[in-house]
Amino acid sequence: MNRQAPTLEDVAREAGVSRATVSRVINGVRNVDPGIQDAVRQAIDRTGYAPNRAARSLVTRRAETIALVVSGAGDEADSEQNAFAARVFADPFFGRIVSGVVGFLRPRSMHPVLMFAESDTARKQVTAYLRQGSADGALVVSTHAADPLPELLAAERLPAVFFARPAVAVPVSYVDLAHRDGGRLAAEHLLSRGRRRVATVSGPLDVPAGQERLAGFRDGMERGGVPYVPIAEGGFTLDSGAAAMERLLGEHPDTDGVFAANDLMAQGVCQVLREQGRRVPEDVAVVGFDDSSVAVTCKPRLTTVRQPVEEMAGAMARLLQEHIEGTRTEPTSLIFEPELVVRQSA
Repeated sequence: MNRQAPTLEDVAREAGVSRATVSRVINGVRNVDPGIQDAVRQAIDRTGYAPNRAARSLVTRRAETIALVVSGAGDEADSEQNAFAARVFADPFFGRIVSGVVGFLRPRSMHPVLMFAESDTARKQVTAYLRQGSADGALVVSTHAADPLPELLAAERLPAVFFARPAVAVPVSYVDLAHRDGGRLAAEHLLSRGRRRVATVSGPLDVPAGQERLAGFRDGMERGGVPYVPIAEGGFTLDSGAAAMERLLGEHPDTDGVFAANDLMAQGVCQVLREQGRRVPEDVAVVGFDDSSVAVTCKPRLTTVRQPVEEMAGAMARLLQEHIEGTRTEPTSLIFEPELVVRQSA
């Protein structure tokens, strides 16, 4: 005999509140005491109650779904769309964002729908999906400086929050890191290790994060008495980091320290240094950025500037919820602080 599914009354008994109170919590009514909300959510977890999403949507007029959009630029052919998705899934950074978003949404019975917006056609599909109410709002991870999606969503006045400040100034909410401060942390650490012939593998210099990390690193080196830092631009990928390191060593063979603007590029830097017989950190100290899974699998393990991606992604989802519920109506920026994590590479 099948066990009967838990009901609203079961949750109410478990939480010690009325059925009406449970209903208000499930339907997102805002005038419920936070302690009671927590008690009801815990009771839902213990009983295994699953709200009827269709009935709930009729009450709240919401889809209970959030679009998690990974956006690019251009008008790529269909044959290139799979390549775009493959690049996204290969990047550990995206996995950390998904983890933070799901961690926030799941206890609130909200669900993410993954969408790609790498072409004009795909961007139109995303905006239509949001206009039609198929999702209550969008969490957007943009991968290209020329991405037109921030301007499109701002013009449509659709609820959206971005991971990282868009390259073009538009009135949208975003969560970001104090990248310039992170670059300074890397410079100060290399200087404290006695490294003076330092070079850097920057991120793409048309992206705000790439610009800010480089500016902060240069500033930190200048404050430490090193006025010139050789630069090779990378693309936030392992291969671009390796290619940049080869260029730097060819032009500056006496380099004794390197700051790479993300961990994947730092891994490429370490590979090239090994291939050319340079020991890390004895001959060349290496500092990365992000504190991703790459930092602990790299050999040696990377000293890196930590970006709390999971916490930032959770804050991004919380900010979107506030926009959807109307408790926050103006564009908002939330800026997180970086932290140096010292391991073996520097």
